[in-house]
Amino acid sequence: MSAEREAAKAAFLTANGFGDTRRELMSGDASTRIYERLHLRDGTSRIFMDQPPKAETAPCPRGATRDERIALGFNAAYRLASGRVDAFVACARYLKSLGLSAPEVEAFDAPAGLAVLEDLGDDLYAARIAAGGDEGELYDAAIDALVVLHAARPPEVLAFDGVRWPLLTYDDLALVCAADLFTEWLPKLRPAFAPDAAALAEWEALWKPIRARGEATADVFCHRDYHAENLIWLPGREGPARVGLIDFQDAVRANRMWDLSMLLHDARRDVSPAREAAALERYFAAHPGLDRQTLLADYHALGGLNVARIIGIFARLVVRDGKPKYESMLPRLWRYLDSCLADPTMAGMKAWFDRYVPAEARS
Repeated sequence: MSAEREAAKAAFLTANGFGDTRRELMSGDASTRIYERLHLRDGTSRIFMDQPPKAETAPCPRGATRDERIALGFNAAYRLASGRVDAFVACARYLKSLGLSAPEVEAFDAPAGLAVLEDLGDDLYAARIAAGGDEGELYDAAIDALVVLHAARPPEVLAFDGVRWPLLTYDDLALVCAADLFTEWLPKLRPAFAPDAAALAEWEALWKPIRARGEATADVFCHRDYHAENLIWLPGREGPARVGLIDFQDAVRANRMWDLSMLLHDARRDVSPAREAAALERYFAAHPGLDRQTLLADYHALGGLNVARIIGIFARLVVRDGKPKYESMLPRLWRYLDSCLADPTMAGMKAWFDRYVPAEARS
């Protein structure tokens, strides 16, 4: 960290009444953000978010054309967001307006990329379940939180306390970039998979109607990274508010099955077929007016795209970024992908994988 950045952080904390706190660096994730825990004199704590503005390329401007987004770079074309503090603030305020447990934002400077947040604690779903917590109770609550989230129709622009952030649609271009992470990066990790031009043309043709469906049905607020290491158990609260939500600054408007896929195709922990079935049943029971078969088809199609995307991202993290731990998660992702491809509506895609991705590349 540069001395200049550290000075800016210290000045921000002092200006907002947190200058005399003890700062504790927290373990990082796969992002460019840095988190610290602030220990206050009264025994309470806060979370200090540092998202350096220059660490990411530009987000997608509202109304940008396809060509303009491609010219701006990967974030504008695919991610749409760019880890921005103003995105976090707007999304947090929106989630709290629905009665869900996002952190309270106590101070922020969006241009500087700094914020002080309520500390929801360390009781992550993944850790609690590993320690013997009731997996069923936690996953039921996570589904109930999605039910609340999906009952609302989000505005095109989230506007709270002077912050305005567009909730952009996870559209065809973003989904193209998502799926193509697989064909771009897996060959660099698994050379046995070497798709030629014909294979890539078929890949595009198979995903095209799935992407079109995903864009046409993008009508709910999508957390986008809704999994057991981004959910915090808050047993002192009630109902869906027991689910603490973090890391939602990349939120988009998307098909309602996307966050279900993130939860139930969790790259970091095994979700059993029985737990997956129970979670889906709970979600469907809360939506008796929706067509279950259509939802399941969306879940497997967009879920398959999502899992392929994550395989590509993890391959990139290993090959480009030198983070070998992500390779150990690939077998789990292949199991999830096989489950998605078993849906009869995915027969064409299953045939593609059987034809072009040899067994030695599926590990």
